[in-house]
Amino acid sequence: MLKIGITGGIGSGKTTVCRVFETLGIPVFYADDVAKDIMVTDSLLIEGVKNAFGEESYLEHQVLNRGHIAQIVFNNDTELAKLNALVHPAVFRAFDQWVAEVPAHTPYILKEAALLFESDSYKMCDKTIVVIAPLSLKKKRVMLRDQVTEAQVQARIDKQFSDEQKIKMADFLIHNEESSSIILQVLTLHERFIK
Repeated sequence: MLKIGITGGIGSGKTTVCRVFETLGIPVFYADDVAKDIMVTDSLLIEGVKNAFGEESYLEHQVLNRGHIAQIVFNNDTELAKLNALVHPAVFRAFDQWVAEVPAHTPYILKEAALLFESDSYKMCDKTIVVIAPLSLKKKRVMLRDQVTEAQVQARIDKQFSDEQKIKMADFLIHNEESSSIILQVLTLHERFIK
């Protein structure tokens, strides 16, 4: 079973692309969603977060105190790296467990992650896809979706690898702009992966 990593900058439309793959029956592991989930379900991770950032990292009933964590890691690369060093291995464990439960006849799976290259999780994949889109279009999408300013979007973009860096590391590209059909691009890759 091939493991294909898929990523793209914020607003590139990687989730939309993954939904197309899902219509073809391909299982998708959404790493960012899993990370949010295991922050409140993985006892090893919870213990690590409490040790690193204090008992107040969690409220009653193991509810993550997002405000407390954000205050510590926001604009502090050292503290953010400390948090990532706890979260990424837990996501890797969850991914391994998820893969073990995928039916053996499945030709390939996708691992969707915003920080696929930044977290080194691309090393767990056989191939990688990067979804790209023009910067102005990405900003417009995120501003509409999240009701944020252009400056806020740019701040998020600045925290990720640039498209140029991702393209250098990618095996395949999907262009997600108005003039390109993502369905045709996905079908082309799908045919390649099932051979």
